[in-house]
Amino acid sequence: MTDDLPPTVDDPLDGDGHRALAVSLFNHVWTLLETEARTPAQDDEMLHAAHASRYHWSRAGDPHEARRLAVGEWQCSRVYSVLGRGEPAVHHARRSLALAEMGLTEDWVYAAACEAMARAAKVSGDRAAFEEWRERATAATAAITEQDEREVIEGDLATLGA
Repeated sequence: MTDDLPPTVDDPLDGDGHRALAVSLFNHVWTLLETEARTPAQDDEMLHAAHASRYHWSRAGDPHEARRLAVGEWQCSRVYSVLGRGEPAVHHARRSLALAEMGLTEDWVYAAACEAMARAAKVSGDRAAFEEWRERATAATAAITEQDEREVIEGDLATLGA
């Protein structure tokens, strides 16, 4: 499941080091996403941190790797959507969806990927795709078995608007 390319430089980190960086960067992105008046430099930092988190997950050798990679792609898509950049938002949402559809993740990961597709379509100005993916995301969210996980995705769906 890991990215098939070997590191191009000697890697000083083991799986735990990559995992720690992935988590820290992921959380940092959320801090930046929640910052109300980000500067252009913070927007750049948020984007780079999202990609770095996703990269470190690919090198962590995590037993939940498919989930981590799908969520990493979801976060990249979310950042691009927030920044109003439709094409890369769609690209990363599709990557998240492809990983979630492999069936190696929990039900909430698929719902999150559908939500990312809806958000990316909206940012791209594709109203028909937005409506279709919002419906899919809503149905997938209703099927989530864990209430707390379902509520997180419901919260994300609520921010999509009409």
